Amino acid sequence: MAAATPAGTRRPAGIVPTGVLVLGAVYTLFPVSWVVVAATKSRAELFSTPTFAPGTGLLSNLADLFAYRDGVFWLWLLNTVLYAGGGAVLATAVATVSGYALATYAFRGRGLIFNLLVGGILVPPVVLAIPQYLLFSEAGLAGTYWSVLLPQILSPYSVYLARIYARAAIPASLLEAGRLDGAGEWRLFHRVSLPMLTPAMVTIFLFQFVAIWNNFLLPFIMLGDDHRFPLTVGLYTLLAAGANQPSLYNLIITGTLLSLVPLIALFLTMQRHWRADLSGGAVKS
Repeated sequence: MAAATPAGTRRPAGIVPTGVLVLGAVYTLFPVSWVVVAATKSRAELFSTPTFAPGTGLLSNLADLFAYRDGVFWLWLLNTVLYAGGGAVLATAVATVSGYALATYAFRGRGLIFNLLVGGILVPPVVLAIPQYLLFSEAGLAGTYWSVLLPQILSPYSVYLARIYARAAIPASLLEAGRLDGAGEWRLFHRVSLPMLTPAMVTIFLFQFVAIWNNFLLPFIMLGDDHRFPLTVGLYTLLAAGANQPSLYNLIITGTLLSLVPLIALFLTMQRHWRADLSGGAVKS
């Protein structure tokens, strides 16, 4: 048995991973910090002042962004909330039910379905974008909100995560005891299993929300009307127009900064539930 480390001393081996994590954090936060600083600069300051020198044009940038094309930015934001929020909720529900069924019920073809799901994780979304567009075009749904929502409801990775977690967190003996007491399958799922699956559901929701919020390719291919664009595609149209109108660069940077705010708020809000659920599951186990 290894000897305990004396109090007040620091193991040298811990410095290396800590340093790597610090470098990773700096590398990740560097572009974000640049966006934050650049959003404060006016049109004249954006290309004439040092990179990380704060500017004086944040309020004017916000006013110009909100006034651009009669406030189309707000429409893009609402569309993104619809796609990300609705898609994440539906994907979480589908993944939870599917993963629970694959983990707790024995039926013919269960192994094949699970293997297909694992294979689906390896397929890049870019490969499926064109076939999905052709299918939705044949169904008359291309260019609608459904063309962006429906493809993101089924996430193989989310089902895989829910299945793995359900198999580890829900004892088969607990379900059998419930059945012996006369509980139906729906009651077992709703009253017994679902509370145990809460950490996985929160994780799946966060992953799906961020993935859909940042998704560019699918709405770019599916949508033609800019009134249905999410923020990613809407800001891209501003970037494309900025080649001929340099004044739009301030709007693009400011819009990018505002698009980060909901993601940060979501993580700060749900982090408490995430930690509580994980801690509770550790204590129960």
